[in-house]
Amino acid sequence: DPDIIMVGEMRDLETTSSTITAAETGHLVFSTLHTINAPQTVERIIDIYPADQQSQIRTMLANTLQAVISQTLFRRVDKPGMVPCTEVLLCTSAVRNCVRENRIYEIPNIIETSRRIGMQNMDNSIADMYFKGYIDREEAVMRSNNPGKMEKLLIPANAERFEAAQPLEVGSKE
Repeated sequence: DPDIIMVGEMRDLETTSSTITAAETGHLVFSTLHTINAPQTVERIIDIYPADQQSQIRTMLANTLQAVISQTLFRRVDKPGMVPCTEVLLCTSAVRNCVRENRIYEIPNIIETSRRIGMQNMDNSIADMYFKGYIDREEAVMRSNNPGKMEKLLIPANAERFEAAQPLEVGSKE
């Protein structure tokens, strides 16, 4: 009986149901899903189910989900290769309530205000990689969630904000 299970990708109802059931029975389950950010990942899982089952699935997901990590790869400008930009959602009690109560739209704000415990939104990760000199400004703006906001974020005066902003207690609970 395995303690840890890796599910390739949750593409259909059967795979998703089996994945959630395994998590409910105490297994540590890792899976992949092609989405652009953490809130979309949660929505996609819920939307796989018929409308009459979604309330129950929100509750099950709120009780079992531990974290969502989204990544996108950027071409490096400092040397050959790629660098990942990531969004990290840790399932705190606030996140669990949002999932349970179908308030997924509030999750981006929770991520934004929870950097001290290890959460990170994609745009901050992109800005961080830009200020480290790993990625191109134009691509950073173009591929961000909010290009107008990213333009303002990438001014030189903000560089210190990203150099100093390291999570204090990665993985701690609220």
